[in-house]
Amino acid sequence: MQPTATVLVYSDDANTREQVRLATGRRPAPDVPVVEFVECATPAAVIRELDKGGIDVCVLDGEAVPMGGMGLCRQIKDEIFQAPPVLLLIGRPQDAWLATWSRAEAAVTLPVDPVEFASALASLLRSRRLQSA
Repeated sequence: MQPTATVLVYSDDANTREQVRLATGRRPAPDVPVVEFVECATPAAVIRELDKGGIDVCVLDGEAVPMGGMGLCRQIKDEIFQAPPVLLLIGRPQDAWLATWSRAEAAVTLPVDPVEFASALASLLRSRRLQSA
């Protein structure tokens, strides 16, 4: 059986969640595990899933409503012990400083560019694997 990585995807927009799934495919790079998704449309669902444990990386939509991924990321980093790394989806390249403020480990712009997204996600999965080894 192949090892798997669990990626939580938060967006109130089903199309954004679909873009993430399509950009990832079965795995974002040959040297990382096959990805399983946990999709959340509300901040409360994200916190519930993180409290359960087992999430390797979070992908948070910075443009989500009513709570954007940037504020949610900061809350996760403040409240969740050993929070998983976060890949933030931002509306504009100029918002990169907000991603830094939120303490996200990586950020890519919307709409999702499959190559850029897969590269960023694979990098976070590699770093997570090294931390747990």
